[in-house]
Amino acid sequence: MAGEDIDEGLYSRQLYVLGMDAQRRMSCSSVLIYGLTGLGVEIAKNLILAGVKQVCIYDKETVAPQDLSSNFFLSQNDIGKCSRQDAVFPKLKTLNPQVQVVLVEDENKLSDWITQVQVAVLVQQSCSTQATWNGTCRQHNVKFISCDSRGVFGQVFVDFGDSYTVLDTTGEEPKSAMISYVSRSNPGCVTCLEESRHDLETGDYVVFSQVEGMTELNDGKPRPITVTGPFTFTIEDTSNYHEYVRGGVVTQVKMPQTLEFQPLWEAWKAPKFVLSDFAKEDRMELLHYCFRALDDFISEYHRFPTSGCQDDYALFMEKLSRYSKDTTSGFVVEAFSKTCRGDISPMAAFLGGIVAQEAMKAISGKFTPIQQFFYFDCLEVLGNTIATKEDMQPQNSRYDGQIAVFGKHFQQKLEQLKYFVVGAGAIGCEMLKNWSLMGIGCSPQGKIFVTDMDNIERSNLSRQLLFRTEDIGKPKSIAAAQAVQQINPEVHIEAFEARVGAETEDIFDDDFWESLSGVANALDNVQARQYVDWRCTYYRKSLLESGTLGTKGNTQVIIPGLTETYSASRDPPEKAIPICTLKNFPYQIEHTIQWARDTFEGYFKSAAEDVNQYLSRPDFVESLRSQGTSTLSNTLETLYDSLVVNRPCSFEDCITWARFRFEDLFSNTIKQLLYSFPVDMVDKNGVAFWSGTKRPPHPIQFDPSNPTHLEFIMTASNLRAQNYGLKGSNDPQYFQQVLSQIMVPEFQPKANVKIATTDAEAQEQETEGDEQRIEHILQSLPAPAELAGFRLYPIEFDKDDESGLHLGFVTSCSNLRATNYNITNADKYKTKLIAGRIVPAIATTTAVITGLVCMELYKLLQYGYLNMQMEDAQNTWFVKKTKEELSALQKQDEKKVAVFKNGFVNLALPFFGFSEPILAPKVPIGDSGVYFTQFWDRFDINEGRDVTLKEFLDIFKQRFHLEISMMSYNVSIIYSSFIAPKKLEERLHLPLKKVIESVGKVNVSPKQKYLTFEMCCNDEQGEDVEVPYCRYRFRFP
Repeated sequence: MAGEDIDEGLYSRQLYVLGMDAQRRMSCSSVLIYGLTGLGVEIAKNLILAGVKQVCIYDKETVAPQDLSSNFFLSQNDIGKCSRQDAVFPKLKTLNPQVQVVLVEDENKLSDWITQVQVAVLVQQSCSTQATWNGTCRQHNVKFISCDSRGVFGQVFVDFGDSYTVLDTTGEEPKSAMISYVSRSNPGCVTCLEESRHDLETGDYVVFSQVEGMTELNDGKPRPITVTGPFTFTIEDTSNYHEYVRGGVVTQVKMPQTLEFQPLWEAWKAPKFVLSDFAKEDRMELLHYCFRALDDFISEYHRFPTSGCQDDYALFMEKLSRYSKDTTSGFVVEAFSKTCRGDISPMAAFLGGIVAQEAMKAISGKFTPIQQFFYFDCLEVLGNTIATKEDMQPQNSRYDGQIAVFGKHFQQKLEQLKYFVVGAGAIGCEMLKNWSLMGIGCSPQGKIFVTDMDNIERSNLSRQLLFRTEDIGKPKSIAAAQAVQQINPEVHIEAFEARVGAETEDIFDDDFWESLSGVANALDNVQARQYVDWRCTYYRKSLLESGTLGTKGNTQVIIPGLTETYSASRDPPEKAIPICTLKNFPYQIEHTIQWARDTFEGYFKSAAEDVNQYLSRPDFVESLRSQGTSTLSNTLETLYDSLVVNRPCSFEDCITWARFRFEDLFSNTIKQLLYSFPVDMVDKNGVAFWSGTKRPPHPIQFDPSNPTHLEFIMTASNLRAQNYGLKGSNDPQYFQQVLSQIMVPEFQPKANVKIATTDAEAQEQETEGDEQRIEHILQSLPAPAELAGFRLYPIEFDKDDESGLHLGFVTSCSNLRATNYNITNADKYKTKLIAGRIVPAIATTTAVITGLVCMELYKLLQYGYLNMQMEDAQNTWFVKKTKEELSALQKQDEKKVAVFKNGFVNLALPFFGFSEPILAPKVPIGDSGVYFTQFWDRFDINEGRDVTLKEFLDIFKQRFHLEISMMSYNVSIIYSSFIAPKKLEERLHLPLKKVIESVGKVNVSPKQKYLTFEMCCNDEQGEDVEVPYCRYRFRFP
């Protein structure tokens, strides 16, 4: 792939993480990877998917059974027959045809290869080999990374040389704010609008633009700032500058930073650490020495410590004593010695994502690299004790690497799990890959379920390991399931092509959910996540939540009966752009892009749909009347324009329509706005109308030689032609010729035009309409019978439209609007991100996040939170507790949850943060001394038959000493004290299923076993008390 020829269709999501310049640098760079264990292949996979020019690989070690624990490109047939590099080479080549994968055949020529690459990565090599390679890399100015995955411990070392320049430390969009005042003082104080926190930090550099009065600031020179408040900061001496008048925008400037790295042999002496977990800060140095001690052990005994072996632990302690005298971390050291021979896929995925991102940083200069050591452990996955030596013996199995960490009995439990992953996108595919390596669902009792309703698109290929070019168009879930079985033929997996929601509860029914061990979400929208969360809560299943956004990622573990649910706390919804801002007072490029996207919908989709509705529905006009005069008026104007005034007979008519639209949108409307609100207008207090976020616009004079003007005309007229089934044109000369003949009348502003300056005014105007105008249009419109068979072709906005018309229109339309308001224009690249609502994504973050999720899965199994009892017919939670007992229970829960981790990662910084999941609160039922765990506890009623409503009420009185005052099913009240006595008497003696069918008018699914009731209750003193919901079983086999 040529450096200048970036395949935007393939790398679209990644481009919004790295940027075009960084992607180009990567497409010209080569990386050498020495060591193709599971960790090495993870690194290679991520770099190849990311689109570097060349990945060179070397590993002559013969494939062993243990390698299959984490290396997804090895099979049983490779064991003992070929080297790792020969086995993985052909499969790595299929990941991305645009990347060259080179096999290094001769070990003696490795040093020659080092001189031809930009980055060298050593995977699980000895300290002496690392030091030798690091020295060679430094001689040839090659960036060096080494890494190691040993059981539940991992290590990364980074050396980018004596002087390395970071072009962008964070990858975040430069911050920008609007200015309300700049003082003439020393130092000058800049005040931003209250609507616009600057979010800057002391030491940041900024540039100013569009400042009126104090024009000295508009010189484009980056200036350092000192922050004095959320809306203020100071700059240089401005006392001799002109007086500030108004306006201005301040924008952050990304300044290059130079970093210095130590070679490995120096860094060993005085290591600098990037923390992987703030709670384990004091463990970094110990892990540093453990890896050194392991290297000494292997050098002396030519083997690893035997898993679970106490004698080898004693020998390991001797080696460690050379470096550390720490005697307080016995379990950490013991676990290191007794599991370091193991190799688990979640650790390989986690470290592989980090190391690949570091290699990309080395190439691109984008983001801050690790300085210089990074250590990580997931010690909690081992449980309270380490497995025995006998349990950890090799079984000549593909899972031997994992057995060397957890033991064979734990492995058997993994294989028996029935797990459901919802979504087969980037996270879903990585999850399935990890699960197949872990052995989940590989016994006759076990199974993996996956569902995804989407088909594979080309942009998926740069982030998803399981898909290839020939899979484009296939269902994601089906293709993923087939690919997973190639990785591990022992996997039992079933794929669905259904959305998990209320409409598919006949597919994912009670029996399905009850059969599961646990669930993992791999979804990209909040609504779907909340539904799955609700089902997991209802069926008491653990849920593993995760998500990514560029280099950022998060994980959350939801534990039945213990933690808060996903829906208990979530991000607030994004703020909507005010209507009046979009229509009349934009001040950010996001506003003009949204306006242009709305204009596209109005012109080319909604208008055509309205015409088709008018022609096909006899009651269409009457249905519009019922929606209000404004809706009727606006829709009729659209019909009048589409069918009478501007119905095209030729493509020339479409060009004329586009030219008039240009004049209306970017000239006439602006002239009318300035006529109604002159530039020098002030309110009764003398405050300028055009101040704050209101920018005074200026009309645009059409210029056919201006590329943006012409693009608007060409895209708009071609889209209009598509609406009417006419043939268009892409010949600029033809457009110039037609445009030269179009006469545009001069605009005259009107004095009585109402322009909304607030959302309240805009909403008020939506209720207004001109009845006379409405009647005139209705009389002028052709009757549907006159246009029998005539239909328009609505156009749905598609950011990936191959013709380029969709994005071309939105970009040109947005930039013309931005020019009206002196807003910096955006290229198609940025416009596509915003208009297409693209979520930036990259394979490295996905790998890191899924690795963390799978570590939490280990814990759920280890601590007994999978395959939990779903039904509690005895309602064992309904027991009185003293305050002391409640406090003791709280402490027990805190101890239980302490081993689990919710994670947040930002690979760009790099930052790793972990916290314990939040405990679900205990809620008292009045003064009874009974508490229920919010979200999880409920009344489980199972009498072995479908009881009557009266029997149900009596059960609560007798069993729980609660009187139900109101009871509902979905939105229907089935029992209440205010129901007419006659109706109530009829219901009381009916089985509950019949009650909800007759009252709620619902048809209960034949597969449904439970009914869910919400209730209001009184205690024995007649006081209202808060109670959980009730799940009632009415159907039995």
